Amino acid sequence: MKYDRILHTSLMIWIILFSVQNIKAQKIDTDSLLTVITNNMKNTHPDYKLNIQRALLGKKTAPDYLDFYLALGRNYDLTNAKDSARYYYNYVIDKNPKYQEAFIYLINLNIDEKKYDEGIAVANKAIELYPDEKVYRLKRIAFYSLQNDTENEAKYLKSIKAKFPNDPEIQQLLYELYSQINMDRVGVYYNYTTISRDGIGPWHLGSVDYLRQRSWGSLIGKVSYAKRLSANSVMTSGLQFEAESYLFAKRNNYSYIDVAYSQDNAFPKLRLGYSYFHNFNKGWEADLGVRYILMNDDSDVKTLNIGLGKYFGSYWVNLRSYIQSEGTSLTFTSRYYYKTKFDYITLIAGYGTSPDDKTRSADYESRLSLKSYRLSAGFFKLIKSHYIAGFMITDNEQEYAANKFQTELDFAFLLQYKF
Repeated sequence: MKYDRILHTSLMIWIILFSVQNIKAQKIDTDSLLTVITNNMKNTHPDYKLNIQRALLGKKTAPDYLDFYLALGRNYDLTNAKDSARYYYNYVIDKNPKYQEAFIYLINLNIDEKKYDEGIAVANKAIELYPDEKVYRLKRIAFYSLQNDTENEAKYLKSIKAKFPNDPEIQQLLYELYSQINMDRVGVYYNYTTISRDGIGPWHLGSVDYLRQRSWGSLIGKVSYAKRLSANSVMTSGLQFEAESYLFAKRNNYSYIDVAYSQDNAFPKLRLGYSYFHNFNKGWEADLGVRYILMNDDSDVKTLNIGLGKYFGSYWVNLRSYIQSEGTSLTFTSRYYYKTKFDYITLIAGYGTSPDDKTRSADYESRLSLKSYRLSAGFFKLIKSHYIAGFMITDNEQEYAANKFQTELDFAFLLQYKF
């Protein structure tokens, strides 16, 4: 009897130990499987279909392990199986709303599928659960902006600024948000320049452009026409063709590219520009770039530009320097956003000739060694959700001979239609 009791006890201990080892082995296997899925998704060429099979196996092995459901949703999403992705995102949120990634993925899915009402409902639920997370409030603004619902867009812009009154990153995040919303714009621009020196001017510069903006960035095509008068006669005129692009690489980084070409003396023959931007914490932004201008006499000018910007609530300020062999020019820009991205007041001050001043680009090389002082003021407004109107005045005090200056007044008008 004593021997049987000892044998029975030993057998029970062995069974318990074996079960514990099986449980541990199962947990290790599921954790390892999830790691394999996660690592594969980080690869240059992930195998989403294989990841789905792995996640289904993990779900079957550990049905309460929600990470597998989230992985299924993400991999289905990336293979454009949107209904399946939506099912698993909602499943995770319903079972455990602490999975904040599921909210983000589901919100982005609603943006992709243009299901704006559903997206707003998800965003509102996330805001209720996580009132201090800025990202959900920004996404809600994105939904209203995509619908051209400027009333609610303005309402929640005001709300987010009131919620985070001293957060310098809010305006920066809003700029990033607006820069990646799907949008198209067509517009016209006209600049009229008067010159105080007798017999010189006026100058006319007009352009038409089309902008296509997507999550990857934006592409702008532009055709410009310039006509310059002297003593009531046309001194020069002509066309310029231009393409600009903002390209988003990773979060906090983007690039600007500009290419312009003309066969007429009213513009440089070729203008090239590139800048790399990086956003830092607390609303800081820095950029580094180059400009190249080939004049009509085949002489050229190379410029290095360095900029530093900062958001202060609804204000944005930026100082940019252009360094070339003949000297350095400076431009200080400030903006106050009083409503949406398209509603702002701007003040600009500058010293020296800037390669980004397209009104005077035909004279860029001849003005490099001369002094100039600029002051601009502008007002821009979004009207009835679709129309963007703007007006800017610039006073440029330009040296044309040693210690002799002329006053150049620019009156610029802009009108765009966004859709």
